[in-house]
Amino acid sequence: MKLLKRQRSWYKHLLVNLSSIAMEKKPKVGLFFGSFNPIHIGHLIIANHLLQQEDFLEIWFVISPHNPLKKNTELLPQQHRLAMLEGAIAGNNGFVACTREFSLPKPSYTHITLDVLKAENPEKDFVLIIGSDNLEVFVQWKEYEKILATTSIMVYPRSMETLDLKNQYKQVQWADAPLIEISSTFIRSALYRGYNVQYMLPENVYRLIQNNGWYLR
Repeated sequence: MKLLKRQRSWYKHLLVNLSSIAMEKKPKVGLFFGSFNPIHIGHLIIANHLLQQEDFLEIWFVISPHNPLKKNTELLPQQHRLAMLEGAIAGNNGFVACTREFSLPKPSYTHITLDVLKAENPEKDFVLIIGSDNLEVFVQWKEYEKILATTSIMVYPRSMETLDLKNQYKQVQWADAPLIEISSTFIRSALYRGYNVQYMLPENVYRLIQNNGWYLR
């Protein structure tokens, strides 16, 4: 009888501990890095899909002042890109505009930003969200091995050609997300040529571009 009581007491203690661990689980937050030059419906469709399907509390759009792997000759000033981003995500409580890289050294290196965000938000479980096109050049990222070792990474498809990367990076999680082949580069080029791209952009973003003449010359 005493043995049975001890077993019941041990089992009750175990359940309490498991419950406590479950309660302490950190909320998962996706970090969607990008220049967002400009932000377009492809970004938003992917982010919204991941927010609903992958158990994220929030998706943070981490706007980069200067990506070291990209030329900045066509890069709109960061405050203009931020204005478009804020207009695009207005009204969605699951989307957050993150400007932390604005006050960090330039160019922006993801491994530094990750360290800063983790230190400032220890209560959150951050997941780095990247497209398969970025994974294709991941070895060019500064401290990419450190990122792989210390940060959860979720990859969404950008083209059929990059899907074979699954065998190369087995430690990353592949999102079952729609394949959307819209790029900011294409949109900028189309705007410069005078094409109508309003259906590729959120209404607020399209209006800002038209009213301010961004990318039009």
